[in-house]
Amino acid sequence: MLQVCRLRARRRQTILAITTQIEEFMSSPEKPADHSDTIVYSPQTPAAKSPIQEGSAETAAWLEGHNISEVECLVPDMTGNARGKFIPAHQFLNRTDLKLPESIMVQTVTGEYTDEHWEFVEPTDTDMLLVPDPKSLRKVPWAREPTAQIIADCYKASGEPHPLASRNVLKNILSLYQQAGLRAEVAPEVEFYLVHKNTDPDYELMPPKGRSGRREVARMSFSIDAVAEFEDFVEDMYDFADEQALGVDTLIHENGAAQLEINFNHGDPLDMADQVFVFKRTVRETAQKHGMYATFMAKPMQKEPGSALHIHQSILSVQSGQNIFNDPDQQPTPELMHYIAGLQRYTPDLISFYAPNVNSYRRLAPDIAAPINLSWGYDNRTTAFRVPDSTPINRRVENRFPGADANPYLAIAASLASGLLGLEQKLQPTEPHQGTANDDNVEVARSLEEAVRRLNANNDLSRVIDSQFLRAYAAVKLDEFEEFNRVISSWEREHLLLQV
Repeated sequence: MLQVCRLRARRRQTILAITTQIEEFMSSPEKPADHSDTIVYSPQTPAAKSPIQEGSAETAAWLEGHNISEVECLVPDMTGNARGKFIPAHQFLNRTDLKLPESIMVQTVTGEYTDEHWEFVEPTDTDMLLVPDPKSLRKVPWAREPTAQIIADCYKASGEPHPLASRNVLKNILSLYQQAGLRAEVAPEVEFYLVHKNTDPDYELMPPKGRSGRREVARMSFSIDAVAEFEDFVEDMYDFADEQALGVDTLIHENGAAQLEINFNHGDPLDMADQVFVFKRTVRETAQKHGMYATFMAKPMQKEPGSALHIHQSILSVQSGQNIFNDPDQQPTPELMHYIAGLQRYTPDLISFYAPNVNSYRRLAPDIAAPINLSWGYDNRTTAFRVPDSTPINRRVENRFPGADANPYLAIAASLASGLLGLEQKLQPTEPHQGTANDDNVEVARSLEEAVRRLNANNDLSRVIDSQFLRAYAAVKLDEFEEFNRVISSWEREHLLLQV
């Protein structure tokens, strides 16, 4: 019990330190300009009409045309999982009081609450208002009855965007780009594993049997035949994606056994985050249909490589529509260098957004096809930030840090925020890395606790990400780490039980 008390005391000290840093920064007379009141995405006041109501004719026609009987109103939580409620279709258009308790935004991945959660939400456990975004309206193709899904934005009762909603975090970053006369485009690459159904967590995961009746045992990178082993799953997954208008592009077999990767087309960051959010649900449901699991754990199997959420990003001038990473002579621009430098500068402090779970750091290890330092290079997959070989007009940066387990809204927000700060401050990157970067020193956190302790280590982050969200996120993740740290693993029982 004394140990638990000490752990809680240490956690409170950490949160207090983070809070003190933010408060000192916010009270400084020399602090950078405050962007907190510059959100371009207009909040809906309680008395205002929902966008659904304003476009009710089109929405009603869509629901009727698809014979929809029920609507899933979804909210991505801090982990990136879907929370929400089911609403009969005939009631959906007329609802102006869609609400959820705001406390769901400060739950850990295990469903627990942090000791400090009343510091971030009202002690009365008040509701937040949900405003469905009609652009996110899609079918639920795996549902038994005709069902629609729609993603909602979260607001306080006063009409302000709720600071703990991860979708709002990304929307705020995009508004800062808009103010700077810039527009971001991103293309995610999502990796995942198909695994044999595992109902007992004490047993290790294994690949599922394919149509041949056998399991993969060797590395089958880019193998056509290995993908064909799961042809029925792949065809249903594509069908479900088409029914939901998901911009999925290329499918490949990755390095691991029964590990697949889906590439998305470039698009608006908010829309792409929505698509990844929906896609994860789609893949899990498709796998269940075929008698197996799909997992987005960063590293689900000990002897297999991890799964990533690589983010390709380019920045366009709103005025000209041109890629700012490409100059008139079709050469890389200083802006490209500033952007890369921003990623190098701020990734160590934001690594917990890319690696949000205790398992995430098993992926970020030497010699397993994941970045371990802040190097960058041209067409170099061993670096953290890669400039792919492409036509000049399509010049972009690939951030290879985010894991497949990351909340897509937060991962994209962190990457874009880092690049924006680099552009604003005209930071300069290191020289492009030549050869492999896997032999260089580790330059990022190796545990969730270390990562969270670096969050908000510099004051620039509170300019682009709400300070209340940063404090709440730190509290949730530290609590998850402490929960995990109480678990005694089989490795400890095997090697320490009788030998220490």
